[in-house]
Amino acid sequence: MKKLIYGILTVAMASLLMLGCGGDGGKKAATDAPKEVKKVVIKVGATPVPHAELLNFVKPQLAKEGVDLQVIEFTDYVKPNLSLADKELDANFFQHVPFLEKTCQERNLKLTVLDKVHIEPMGCYSKKVKDIKSLPDGAKVAIPNDPTNGGRSLMLLEAAGLLKLKEGKGITATPNDLASNPKNLKIIEVESATLPRALDDTDLAVINSNFAMEAKLNPVKDSLFIEKDSPYANVIAVRTGDEKRPELLKLAKALRTPEVKKFIEDKYKGAVVPAF
Repeated sequence: MKKLIYGILTVAMASLLMLGCGGDGGKKAATDAPKEVKKVVIKVGATPVPHAELLNFVKPQLAKEGVDLQVIEFTDYVKPNLSLADKELDANFFQHVPFLEKTCQERNLKLTVLDKVHIEPMGCYSKKVKDIKSLPDGAKVAIPNDPTNGGRSLMLLEAAGLLKLKEGKGITATPNDLASNPKNLKIIEVESATLPRALDDTDLAVINSNFAMEAKLNPVKDSLFIEKDSPYANVIAVRTGDEKRPELLKLAKALRTPEVKKFIEDKYKGAVVPAF
């Protein structure tokens, strides 16, 4: 009888020891424990509207995929590309392809397009006239002072019937490239971000939609004339060579989902148009 009791106790103690030393029960507990997702931080430069808003919209989804998205806001068109080239950012999101290509050429930067996201139609605005055809002779017209948006704005004024550009002049056009100017418009080149404020001192201003929306202007309702089928898609830009970084590919994918498309259509109502 004593031998039987001793045998039972021995088996029980051995089982307890196995559990305490991480037997099958310990392995199961370890297997059931949730695995911690390793976070990768990416810093993305953007102008506030709509770029930063779109980035913040996809931020929660990226967090689930192990990407900690940090949005760095800029209010100009120069610093985001310089900061990206200097490795202060991992990507930026604020510009269209012609602007990126021109900047890289002028400043010898090695940046490239990762993906296209949306289009912001450029529009003509005024506080002094309600119909672009009633613009008076000698009217002051403000346009962006950067090369590509300046040419783009002149093309828009040409499409509106206010002037005509010389043969072969398009995105690179300047106020010196006018073939005809029947209303003798006085073209004033202004920094893009300040164009909404220029409305007080000019008869007409050609404004990028992001800066128009920041100034509480609705490109669809408030513009006198707006781009149709604009080819100037806003893109995610990265340093050349970083195109295959997994976390940046996740960013590009997150910004081109049906959810983002619906967000753009519902929030901006035509002032911003999905490019996918």
